[in-house]
Amino acid sequence: MPKTPLITRTPLRLASAVLLTLAALNVPAAHAGEVTPVAVTVDARAALAAVPETGVGTNHAIWDSRLGADETADLLKDAGVTLLRYPGGSYSDIYHWADHSAPGGYVAPGTDFDTFMGGARRTGAQAMVTANYGTGTAEEAAAWVRYANVTKGYGVRYWEIGNENYGNGHYGSAWEADDHADKSPAEYARTVVAYADAMKAVDPTVKIGAVLTTPANWPDGLTADGDDGTWNKVVLSLAGPKIDFVILHWYPGALDKAAHVPDMIDLTRRQIAAYAGSGAERIGIAMTEFNTGSSSNGTNTQPGALAAADAYATLLANGVFTVDWWNVHNGIGAVTQVAGHTDYGDFGLLSSAACTSDGSVCEPPANTPFAPYYALRMVSAFARPGDRFVQAATDHAKVSAHAVRRADGDLAVLLINTSSDTSYPVTIGYSGFSPASGAPTVLTHTNGATDIARSTSGSATGRTLPPLSMTTIVVRPASAPAGLPGAPGQPTASNVTDTTAAISWPAASAGTRPIAKYEVYRNNGAVAEQLGETSGTSFTARNLTPGTRYTVNVIARDSGGGVSPASSPVTFTTGTPATGSCTVRLTDQSDWGNGYVGAIDITNNGAPINGWTLHFRWPRTWQSLGSGWSAVWTQSGSEVKVVNEPGNGSLPTGASTTIGFVGNYSGPNVLPAVFTLNGTVCATR
Repeated sequence: MPKTPLITRTPLRLASAVLLTLAALNVPAAHAGEVTPVAVTVDARAALAAVPETGVGTNHAIWDSRLGADETADLLKDAGVTLLRYPGGSYSDIYHWADHSAPGGYVAPGTDFDTFMGGARRTGAQAMVTANYGTGTAEEAAAWVRYANVTKGYGVRYWEIGNENYGNGHYGSAWEADDHADKSPAEYARTVVAYADAMKAVDPTVKIGAVLTTPANWPDGLTADGDDGTWNKVVLSLAGPKIDFVILHWYPGALDKAAHVPDMIDLTRRQIAAYAGSGAERIGIAMTEFNTGSSSNGTNTQPGALAAADAYATLLANGVFTVDWWNVHNGIGAVTQVAGHTDYGDFGLLSSAACTSDGSVCEPPANTPFAPYYALRMVSAFARPGDRFVQAATDHAKVSAHAVRRADGDLAVLLINTSSDTSYPVTIGYSGFSPASGAPTVLTHTNGATDIARSTSGSATGRTLPPLSMTTIVVRPASAPAGLPGAPGQPTASNVTDTTAAISWPAASAGTRPIAKYEVYRNNGAVAEQLGETSGTSFTARNLTPGTRYTVNVIARDSGGGVSPASSPVTFTTGTPATGSCTVRLTDQSDWGNGYVGAIDITNNGAPINGWTLHFRWPRTWQSLGSGWSAVWTQSGSEVKVVNEPGNGSLPTGASTTIGFVGNYSGPNVLPAVFTLNGTVCATR
């Protein structure tokens, strides 16, 4: 088996970042008594996404000779893997399923589709198949659907069309096979439509996925010559009505990027809503390749595992329906020492037993689990299908928290300590939930451990987290009253303005007592903020902040004070005033993936102005001002101040002026939305 497909990942897949180097540490961990406790807050009223059946996934590849081994399938089952993707990354665009060939690549024995499906069934996982776009045809893909679901009855539901097809050279870099003469996003989209029509003619129940670029990851934001917009805009505009989900890949290249996820997913949803046409809300989001992408920081040692657990939980909490680790087996790369252990630079969950080219270093025996394997096991034990994520947060950068509410009323809390040398005591506060006084069930994985330890110990409100550890605490409620109302239905938001939003929802089912009222909550950090209450099933939220993203839940309260579980969330973003004394239009005129040229058109709708000052704020800490022109630009913290030059300070009624700037970013680029001119909030177009 050649090593190239096992260990090579294109550098352009990685977000540029300053990497935190973790070296082997021989100093003892700081004693918990010397460290200020970390405050953890969990709010059961602030519900997020439900845990999907396909949430924890990974990738199989046809060049992996252990793909069909029973031992491999059993290890993946023990890790809680519920989705397996095949036939393996960029190989998908050279693979022909009928004769099990991949011209120009290596195909290992015992890796054909039937063998893969046998392993998937033994694992208990659903399959996701990537149809060959690069060198295949719609007819070939339709025949695969027929064989899989009609002839064999495998019931493969999820089918991607191609893999990273934006990497076909259209934007200047080429790693993905593509025999189409036209390599534009428009051609990809037109072909996706043809594939979808042919495949659904065979089996109307299949779900078709189209490849998108991931926000803030190359080539997101780029528009090539001759295109009508970015890859995502063109693909969604043309193929949106025919697809059921979109495909993202993410190799962040650093271990602390989970904070990017909410904006990454929100921007993707905004693009879907803007471009995919009527019914776009049905389109799901799949992260079909994910890896920390950072061999120097610990690809297969504990730092990488902690980053994996944090990212899986964050992506699933934000509604991604599967997160698929790259890869089950991959191969040895650059060998380093990370956090006191050998890191083989291997992107796999399980050892390939490979050696360096000179034979000086070899991996452990085949199928030995690497640390990220235990991250998947921990996430699967923490967040089970049907559980619902609820808001959790901490007040320390080295400790992250996630939580889920279970159908039986239990609450599970996942705590991750990324410090390499400090044990952190944590105090856990709960809102909307009263923990039982007994010792909770505790699952812990520490640096270098070869299993997850399980115990019943401590309390629900306090614990000490070892360095480089992940810990799940499963807490019983203090009481479990019967006859409570069911959760209200999925809320919707309409008539959203700069300061108001109309929220409505299907009624909750009553328990043993009638429902007295509904309470409406906003997720505000780790604590839900009550916006109001009503006896009906609609509510108008007022006094909202312009240009702000809101996530809202509803709970039902019965006549005896009993409270339902929280509804699913609805997320909306307020705008700016519909009219006003000024209007601002911001456009992203050209983008190169970590920066852009912005143009701001300012129109004075009020009395004549002689001298103006424009203010706005960068929405995220990873954004900054590079330079500006046609005005005097300054930045202080996240605030940007723009003052007129002598030649454009006069704005008569109805007059406009245009100024420009270069904006820098190293994460999802959420554009500024609120501008004030001489202290007055402007309407934004």
